[in-house]
Amino acid sequence: MNADVRGARAARVVAFAVLVLALLAAHGCSLAKVRRPVPRDLLDAARIPGAPHARMWGDELPDDFDDRLELLAAQTRRAGEGGRSGTYNLLAISGGGPDGAFGAGLLKGWSESGTRPEFRIVTGVSTGALIAPFAFLGPDYDDELERLYTETSTRDLVSKRGPIRAIMSDALTDTTPLRKRIAELVDEQMIEDIAAEYEKGRRLLVGTTNLDARRPVIWNLGAIAALGGPDSQYLIEQVILASASIPGFFPPVHIDVEADGRRFDEMHVDGGTTTQVFLYPVAIDLQSAAGKIGVSGTRRIYVIRNSRIDPPWSPVAARLLPIAKASISTLISTQGVGDLYRLYLQATSHEIDYKLAYIPAEFSAEAEEEFDAGYMIELFSLGYEMARDGYPWMNSPPGLEKGRAP
Repeated sequence: MNADVRGARAARVVAFAVLVLALLAAHGCSLAKVRRPVPRDLLDAARIPGAPHARMWGDELPDDFDDRLELLAAQTRRAGEGGRSGTYNLLAISGGGPDGAFGAGLLKGWSESGTRPEFRIVTGVSTGALIAPFAFLGPDYDDELERLYTETSTRDLVSKRGPIRAIMSDALTDTTPLRKRIAELVDEQMIEDIAAEYEKGRRLLVGTTNLDARRPVIWNLGAIAALGGPDSQYLIEQVILASASIPGFFPPVHIDVEADGRRFDEMHVDGGTTTQVFLYPVAIDLQSAAGKIGVSGTRRIYVIRNSRIDPPWSPVAARLLPIAKASISTLISTQGVGDLYRLYLQATSHEIDYKLAYIPAEFSAEAEEEFDAGYMIELFSLGYEMARDGYPWMNSPPGLEKGRAP
């Protein structure tokens, strides 16, 4: 092959490469969302229009914390709970993707055992955010929760994007199916029920991650529900979707806010990016807060970890993607166990009884896709059977074995 032919071919290759890059750039521009992120100096001032108590940072107390506490105290008194003693039960539900089927099954089995209490506070992250509203509203919603985790597969939640579209956009998948599913579940009746319980002094909290700020955000779904109207319902749907939006796999959720008289948008992703499970900001003095609210008695937190404590052994292929996937999975698992210790420290320092449930190491089923219906049915059944027969709650995280709870 002479130099002229080689030169002509090289020119065609270069021209083709330039054309592909130009097409990719144009395609990317058409997909990119034009943003107005909140400036750093306005992060603390950003608010949801018309919803002053909708949220707070997960790592510090809000400036209006005393006002929120006073509102909670007033609601508690109106509900006839003020000044009463008894057991105040709290529930924290972790992330875990399809492994949320374990927590869903546990809750239903717990109901059927006849020992499931009403929770004063329910928190959820990621798949836990999907479970939390059902757990908050009680056994009447168990059947809907069961359907969510036993009649769902990957195609019911996401649609895959082509390679070029995925690279040039914000995620590998499109979560329109999941968004529609959440809208069907979080209907007008559920919003009304959540609002009614909020007015009794109960709290339903969901965690997301503000990706611009790299900080956890705690959303008060009851306060949002109490506002009423379609905007309230839409915001709750947005928050639940954001909490479950695994970065890279699911697109982030953009939420409109106001600050300094101007409109901006925040980018929110999976709450598990910053914390896998939570109860309230560490800075809260629960003893003092309980006194101001006028409640006393035993406090107990139940923690449902929708994952194993010890990840199963699995050989990793010596290639970039398998190594990256295994490394990220290990990081998430380790963070999740660390969050159990953090929550245990919070509980013990505030004299709260700690009860932990997690997927046992003996569970060996393997999923064939991201959200494998057969796998989730088997895991739901495991959680259901363990709780129906009296779940063996742990009194401490792994490594601090104090034994099983009574």
